[in-house]
Amino acid sequence: MGEKSKFLKGQLLLDSGQLGGSFFQRTVVLICQHNTEGAFGLVLNRALGKTAGELIVADLPEILKESPLFLGGPVQPGALSFLHTDSFIPDADVMPNLALGHSLDDLLEVGESFSPTKKVRLFAGYAGWSPGQLEGEMRRKAWLAFPASLELVFETPPDLLWQKILQDKGGWKNRLLAQMPDDLSLN
Repeated sequence: MGEKSKFLKGQLLLDSGQLGGSFFQRTVVLICQHNTEGAFGLVLNRALGKTAGELIVADLPEILKESPLFLGGPVQPGALSFLHTDSFIPDADVMPNLALGHSLDDLLEVGESFSPTKKVRLFAGYAGWSPGQLEGEMRRKAWLAFPASLELVFETPPDLLWQKILQDKGGWKNRLLAQMPDDLSLN
């Protein structure tokens, strides 16, 4: 395995069915940074049920005020992160045309720029792993990896994302996992 291929930046991690009862049960996490110092990711399918305008105390552009806020993970739930895409982002740092930001000033700049193709997703908190922790979880098969795409990040309904990716991944085990109820006693 080459040096670059052992890192999961730009990949989606899905609960493999082994994370029941934890914060990460049925989550889809976009790995935004991963290197020898650890990993940083954002949970894509945990909407808070609030808009950014309801929870962020700042004079936000209207497009951002109406944006749903997602719980990016259990670490620092008061920390702001955002993903944004547009038709061309030369300094995209997660994957082609997908950038990660953390500062309110940068968010305001993105929100105020005019572009009909711009998309933004806002997060409170994040998922973090210390050096070697994520690799250990991958060896224990706690996570399934799947290539990220802008369509999955921005256009697939978050409440359907985990099941959709399992179906797309294929194989009878993944299809069975996608259909399994949250509570097996209901089966």
